[in-house]
Amino acid sequence: MTKIATKGGAPSLKDLLPKAAQPVAHRSVGEHENHTFLLGSVVILGMNLTTFTMAHVIISLVAIVAGLVVMFGMLGSRQMPGLTWTFLAFTILASASGFLIPPLLFDKLLPSHIIGILSLVLLAIACFARYRKRQTGAWRWIYALSALVSLYLNVFVFVIQSFLKVPALHALAPSVPPAELPFIVVQGIVLAFFVVVIIGVIRRYRVTPTA
Repeated sequence: MTKIATKGGAPSLKDLLPKAAQPVAHRSVGEHENHTFLLGSVVILGMNLTTFTMAHVIISLVAIVAGLVVMFGMLGSRQMPGLTWTFLAFTILASASGFLIPPLLFDKLLPSHIIGILSLVLLAIACFARYRKRQTGAWRWIYALSALVSLYLNVFVFVIQSFLKVPALHALAPSVPPAELPFIVVQGIVLAFFVVVIIGVIRRYRVTPTA
C-alpha cells in the first residue's frame, strides 16, 4: 500500500508518491541537493526510488479497480477466476512492496506498515480459503470477508493519499494526516459503502460446483 505522504502537489500519478520519494521544499539548497542525492542513490529491485514508487502506485490502482469489479461480481455469485487472481495478486504486491519504501519497518513503524501487515494476513486467509479450501462450507464467507476487507484497506489508504496530494481535496483538509470534517465524511461514506456491500456479498455469494 502507498504510504501516507505529507506534502501537496499537482493531481497526477506522481502526486501519490510517498514522502520519501519527493523533495522537501523547506530544506536549504545544500540540504535539498544532499537529500536528492541520497534518494537518487537508493535502488530497490534494480529501480531507483521514484521509479519503484511509481510502480507501487500503479500496482495499487490496478488492485483497487480489479477488486471493485470482483466485489460487485460476487453479489451475483460470479467467480471471475482471472480477474480474481489479478485482484489478489496485485493487492499482495501492493501491500508487500510498500515495506520496501523508506522509512523501512525496522527503522520506524508507520500506520501504513500496520495496515500492510493486516492486509497481508487477510490476503493469506483469502487465498487459503479460495484456492486450498475451494470456498467450501464456512470458507465461502471467510474468503469473501477477508478478500473484501483487504480491498477496503487499500481504498482507505487511497482516500488518505488523495486528500494529501490533490490540491482541491487538500484545501478541504489541510492537516497532516487529514482530520477535518470533509475527510471524516468521505471516509465514513467509504466505510458505510463497504459494510453494506460486504454484508450483501456474504448473504448472496454462492459457489457453483464448477468453480
